[in-house]
Amino acid sequence: MLNDESSKPTGVGRLISDLRAAKVELLSAQCAADRLRLQYSVADIVSFGEPQTLQRAIASASALCRFFASIQDQMKQAEQRK
Repeated sequence: MLNDESSKPTGVGRLISDLRAAKVELLSAQCAADRLRLQYSVADIVSFGEPQTLQRAIASASALCRFFASIQDQMKQAEQRK
């Protein structure tokens, strides 16, 4: 998306805006997980939670972790080149 020089300023602005929006949404998800963690034991969540809901939540969290880990790796590589 950002490879085309003519669309770079617009693309960078949109990327920054999307990152800020994602940050807010991720913070909201983190707060929801913290509420669960503080109100219920892991054993209760496993025992009484709907397995499909838990599996989907775990899959989403795992995908986010992999995505941000790849970004972190590239940031570290870029820092080492400096």
